[in-house]
Amino acid sequence: MHSNQQNVALVTGSAKRLGRKMIETLHHAGYRVIIHCHQSIDAANALAKRLNQKRPNSAKVVSANLLEPQQIKALAAASLACFNRIDVLVNNASSFYPTPIATASQANWHDLVGSNVQAPYFLSQALVPELTKHNGVIINMVDIHADKPLQEYSIYCMAKAALKMMTKSLARELAPTVRVNGIAPGAILWPSEGAPALAEHEKAAILQQIPLNRLGDPTDIAQTLLFLVQAPYITGQIIAVDGGRSLGGANKA
Repeated sequence: MHSNQQNVALVTGSAKRLGRKMIETLHHAGYRVIIHCHQSIDAANALAKRLNQKRPNSAKVVSANLLEPQQIKALAAASLACFNRIDVLVNNASSFYPTPIATASQANWHDLVGSNVQAPYFLSQALVPELTKHNGVIINMVDIHADKPLQEYSIYCMAKAALKMMTKSLARELAPTVRVNGIAPGAILWPSEGAPALAEHEKAAILQQIPLNRLGDPTDIAQTLLFLVQAPYITGQIIAVDGGRSLGGANKA
């Protein structure tokens, strides 16, 4: 592949956790990658440095607050300037926390709807002309709770349900040139530092709901992403990567 012909993938929220694994997997598969972050700039730069040591000029970092509409257009332009092309957009950045109806605020709404629906929509809009040039792909990180609500997470679940419909709507609207699919993770990683830790009995209760009886791994999500990016006849689909959790029902003891 001539260096200018190498495909380029932008993954939002990709300095850490699931996003980082997606970046590493795409890079390993030969993609040039654009790591987007908001506050995790040190982690993003360290990841880019590591990938560029493996393959020079193959990873770049862009920073933007996805809740600011002006910054979304700037992010699209900055991302395009990295390698002068974009073939894959992964809308991964997402806020996630409970919002009990009694205490939910406008600020919670702005953050959860902003990160999970508004930013993916307007970033997709900004990059559609470029993606169209290259028969590109948009992958949205949905959630199994877009269908089955998680107790006290109404705003988050509503936002993910909207993202699921966006995936299907844009798959129709952007066909046949741009494919749009989604991935719905189940329980992959326990909450990160800074989030409330789960007690052991809470973890056990979650595992009880998973037929495969174990947490997934970020690799499970990243491999599904790679499959969807390279599956030319799949569009408008959301694949649950959840160990069977969305089938419902607890395991037999």
